[in-house]
Amino acid sequence: QSKHLCIKLEDLSGEVRAWVDKHPGWSTLTKSIAMKWLDEGLKNRGITRDLSWGVPVPRPGFEGKVFYVWFDAPIGYLAATKAWADKAGENWQDWWLDAKDIYYTQFMAKDNLPFHTIMFPAMELGTRQPWTMADQIKGFNWLNYYGGKFSTSSKRGIFLDQALELLPADYWRYALLAMAPESADATFTWEQLQIKVNKELADNLGNFVNRILKFANSRFDGQVPEGGAPGEPEQQLETDCHAALEDLHQHLSNLEFRKATGALNALWTLGNQYIDVQAPWALFKQDKDQAAMVIRTCINLIRVYAIAASPFIPNAAQTIFDALHLSDSERVSPLKATANFSVLDPGRAFDVPPPLFQKLDDERIEELRSQFGGQ
Repeated sequence: QSKHLCIKLEDLSGEVRAWVDKHPGWSTLTKSIAMKWLDEGLKNRGITRDLSWGVPVPRPGFEGKVFYVWFDAPIGYLAATKAWADKAGENWQDWWLDAKDIYYTQFMAKDNLPFHTIMFPAMELGTRQPWTMADQIKGFNWLNYYGGKFSTSSKRGIFLDQALELLPADYWRYALLAMAPESADATFTWEQLQIKVNKELADNLGNFVNRILKFANSRFDGQVPEGGAPGEPEQQLETDCHAALEDLHQHLSNLEFRKATGALNALWTLGNQYIDVQAPWALFKQDKDQAAMVIRTCINLIRVYAIAASPFIPNAAQTIFDALHLSDSERVSPLKATANFSVLDPGRAFDVPPPLFQKLDDERIEELRSQFGGQ
C-alpha cells in the first residue's frame, strides 16, 4: 500500500460545472468532453505518484513521491510567466491574478481537454483565489497519417524536426492549418500537401505576385505606375475583397483555422480573376494609362494579400513587405480596413522578389511518401 494526496473533485464538481456553463462559445468537441466527465460524476483524483523522476512533493510523510504530471504541468504555465516577468521587469500576477484585461485562450489535442476543462479549473477554483481562467479552449481531433497513426517507433509519418529540414516553415504552416482536424479526425497525405503548396501557395498567390511585379518592373521602370482612373471593375474588386476579408476575420475570430485558409485562398483568387479579365499585358499595347491603373491596383492588392496572409505564412509575407518597401505602419492594418487600393502611390519604388514558393513535383512526393511510409 502507498499513501497519496488527492484533489477533491467530488466537492468541486458543482463549481466546475458552473464555470463550464459560462462558456457557451466553446466548440462542440471541447464542450462535449467536459460535459461527459461532469455528467458521469467527478471522482477524487490522485495527484502524486511513486516515481523516481518528477517534481518532489514538499510535504512531510510524502518523501520519495512526485506530483502527477497533469497536476504539476498546468502550474508550469504560471511558472513560465513568472520566469519571463522576472527577466522582463514585469509582474506575473498582472496576468494571472484578478486580471481584468486578459483574454486567455488554450489550444490542445482532444486527449488533453479533460485536464484543461476539469482538472486545472478545479485546481484554480479550489484555492479560492481569483486566478485568470481560460476564456476559450480550442480542442483539436486527431491528425492521422494516411488513415493510421503517426508512429516514431515505426518511422511512420513525419515529425517537426524532419519537416523543417525538408520544406520551409510557411509550407507546413499553411498546409497543416488547411488540414486542421477541427470538426472531425483528419488525414495528412503528401498529395494534399502538394495541392496546397502548388495550387494555392505557388499558383494562386506566388504566381500573381511574380507576374505583376515582373511586368511592372519591365514596363514601368520598377515603380508603382501613374495614369488611368479606377472604374467599376476596381470598385467591384474592392467590394469582393472586403467581403473575403470579412469572412477571413470571422473565421479567425471563431478559431476556425481550416475555414480561414479557405477564405484566404478565395481572397487570392479574386486578384487572378481580375487580371484574367483586365489582361494588363495586352492592355498595355492599347492604353498604357489604363494598364498602369490595373497594375497599380494589383500592387496595392499584393500588399493586402501580404497583410492577410501574415499570420499563416509570415516569412513569405515579410518578403512581400520588403519587396514593396513598406514602412512599419504600412505592414499592419485591421483586416476589415485592409482592402485599400490607394496606400501605395504612383512613383513608389519596389523590388521583384525571387519566387515565393517552389512547386513539389510528383516524383518528389513519391519519394517523401516512400521515405516516411514506415517499416
